[in-house]
Parts: sequence; structure tokens; C-alpha cells
Amino acid sequence: MIIDCHAHVSAPAALWVYKASIMSHRGEHGRKMPEVSDEEIKESYFRKEMGPVAHIPMMDRLGIDKQLISPRPFQMMHSVKPSRLVHWFTEETNNIIARSVQLFPDKFFGMCGLPQAAGEPITAALPELERCVTKLGFKGCLLNPDPYENGGEEAPALGDRYWYPLYEKLCQLDVAAHIHATGSKSERTPYTLHFINEESIAVFGLANSTVFKDFPKLKIVCSHGGGAIPYQIGRFQSGASRRGVDFIEAMRNLYYDTVLYSEAGLRLLIETVGADRCMYGAECPGVGSSLNPKTGKTFDDIVPVIKSFDWLSDGDKKMIFEDNAKSFFRI
Repeated sequence: MIIDCHAHVSAPAALWVYKASIMSHRGEHGRKMPEVSDEEIKESYFRKEMGPVAHIPMMDRLGIDKQLISPRPFQMMHSVKPSRLVHWFTEETNNIIARSVQLFPDKFFGMCGLPQAAGEPITAALPELERCVTKLGFKGCLLNPDPYENGGEEAPALGDRYWYPLYEKLCQLDVAAHIHATGSKSERTPYTLHFINEESIAVFGLANSTVFKDFPKLKIVCSHGGGAIPYQIGRFQSGASRRGVDFIEAMRNLYYDTVLYSEAGLRLLIETVGADRCMYGAECPGVGSSLNPKTGKTFDDIVPVIKSFDWLSDGDKKMIFEDNAKSFFRI
């Protein structure tokens, strides 16, 4: 079995129309979401959008059996005011994800968005996490390290006690957080680059904190192979050694997805943190679903790449493709 731990919802157009509507009237006309039929949700997974074929056909094309689907991060608008809009849109997005899981139970598990409205305490997001886990059966949540969305104000590092109520709730519910930034207000740093920057900052902050001593059962996975961290590992190892810290061992408190679209990147990640800390992810369909002119395949067709690593045992590959995700997400 191949489990894609990093995938996003394919939603009917009504969800994006709803977002545009509440942003235009700033909540003055209320929060009512338009009615969406089951057929409309089903159709969204068979409508070509980001890849050469639609969502579920793309899964079949890459050999993916199951996915954990979450909100489209760049759509999550955490910095928008008034903050009630963040809560409304996040909740409606989570409802669409829950219905997607119900309609395709053999394909999807849910990962919820958190209504992390910029400037609010993290405790304001916890009721939605609890609803999604206890009422809707979700396996965890996305965690945005920068609710200000690269807008000038800085959020606390993930080692800061600001985040401790979330970590406590995640441990209490025994579910996971998946680090993934949302949008970026900067043209100089578009959202796809902002994701990588924030993942790097997140891993650095967690590895240099006491979070995993304070919450030994905390489960966190980082998107896109940990951002730039594996590529710069020598620098971080050197700096940490001055404090008597093994940075790689500290990194291994987290897990990392394989949403990296090059053989060299995949090799570096797995060699750096170990197969036991890597989970297959393709974000399918997504950024990597464009055709690679050198191969004629999509960039996210990485299952054959991982299978080709003769320095990994069959057991290692099974951990990456299946076992780590099953244990981590309790599926």
C-alpha cells in the first residue's frame, strides 16, 4: 500500500465563491455557505485542474492507494480581518473535507485546517480541532507557523510557549500536526517560497527548543522534506555542537514528507533523517503534477525513484510508503 500523507482537497467551485463572498462583505451578510450536493463534491475529484488528469485518476496514475487530504494552504487566509472570516471559511473547508472522506472512504482520510487568525491566541483554534477529531474523525491538522502570512509581523517560533496549548491538545487527542504555511503577502517571497522558508524556521525552532521534552508524545510532520534544513545540515550541526546538541538527533523528533521532486533531494532527506522518519508524500495533484520534459512523466511520480534506491532495504521502503504513516496517524 502507498499512503500519500500530504494531499489537499479538491473542492467544488462553491467553496471558493463562498470565500470571495465573505471577504467582499466582511461578514456583514452573515456566514451562510451555499448548498453543495454530494454529486458536486464527487465531480470535483474527477475534474481536471492541476495535473494532466483529475485528482483521483492522478492518484491511480501514480499508484497512490490512500491520501490524507487537508485544506489548500494558500487559500486559508489566516491574516484576513475580521478574524471571524478565518473561522467561518476554515470550518466550511473542513466540512467539505469531511464529506469528501465520507464519499470516498477507501481513498481519503481527513486533516483539518485550524482557524489560526493572526493576532489571536492559539486557544481560539482549539475548538475546531476538537470538533474535527471527535465529531468528524480527522487524523490531525495543518499547523501554520506564520498566521500573519509574511505580512510584516512575526509569529512566535514553534518552540515558544504560545503554542503549548495546541501541543497539549494534540497529545490529549493523540493526533498529529502537519507543518505547512499558508499564503504570503510579499511579491518578493511568493507563497511557494514562503512555504520552504517557514518549514526551515519551524524545524530550526523546534530542534532548538524543549518542546519534545515537555511533550514527549507530540507528533509533528514537516512538509516538503523539512524545507532547506537537510541541504544546510552541516551549518546547523556545527552551530548546535557548540551548545553540546546533536542537531540531527533533535531533528529526528519530527517526521518529514517526501514532497521533493528530484532524486537528489529525496536521497539527501532520507540519508539525513533516516527512513524511519520519512513518510511518502506527493501532494498529488499539486505543484509537482506538471510534466517533466526530460522524462515525459510528472515531477511528482516519485514512487519509482524511491523504489530504485538500492541502498534502502525493502523494510525501509515499506516504512516510507506505508508503515510510518499508519503508525503516526493511527490508520
